Amino acid sequence: MELDPLKVAAVLDRLEAFHGSQEPNWPVEPYPFLIWWHCGYPASDLTCAKGWNALTKEVGIEPRQILNTTQSRLAHALKAGGMVPEVRAMRLQQVAERVMNEFGGDLRNAFVGRIEETRKKLKKFPGIADPGVDRILLFGKVAPVAAVPSNCPHVLVRIQLGLERESYSVTYREAQSLIEEEIPEQFHGRMRAYLLLKQHGQTICKRTKPKCEKCILSSHCAYFGGKNRGRGRPEER
Repeated sequence: MELDPLKVAAVLDRLEAFHGSQEPNWPVEPYPFLIWWHCGYPASDLTCAKGWNALTKEVGIEPRQILNTTQSRLAHALKAGGMVPEVRAMRLQQVAERVMNEFGGDLRNAFVGRIEETRKKLKKFPGIADPGVDRILLFGKVAPVAAVPSNCPHVLVRIQLGLERESYSVTYREAQSLIEEEIPEQFHGRMRAYLLLKQHGQTICKRTKPKCEKCILSSHCAYFGGKNRGRGRPEER
């Protein structure tokens, strides 16, 4: 199949025409995001939103509110967000304690100095690895990094390069490089890229059994064109 490749900016324009303009449906401030992230398990927009709504109603999200509440009460609120609420309650108190003890109750105090040091500080929080750090830095408007949706880094890789590699970290870095190379280092453009790729990955370009027949980018997609890069396709696994 002969492909008609597009630049990343054109890919995003097509996705926006198909999905519409996207907005984040999670708290974008860094500290509330850390709390939201542990409000659901398995973590998803839906489970985290359910746990978040219950937590804000029953307890609150400020560090002192979380620390002054028993783990059993926190777990009761977090149960709305799914499994292992006791574990998530413990993690919320760990987050709140660090914010109070190390950053004077304001996580923004962590964002002082070199970005490399900020990354190290954020990765010490439970459940936060490089994709989470990138998301916090971008949507918290700390640094316009090329963040990639952690649950669907394959989307842009498939469109531009073909079937993603087996290694998650390799796929994430490939997607990040494509954004870095073609999308200017500005908050709006890179947030827009993140949100559109996330929406497409959750609805059309799913990790397994992607809905290629419904994709507006099929004629421009290296994956749809058969570029497997030496791997079996997800619908075959």
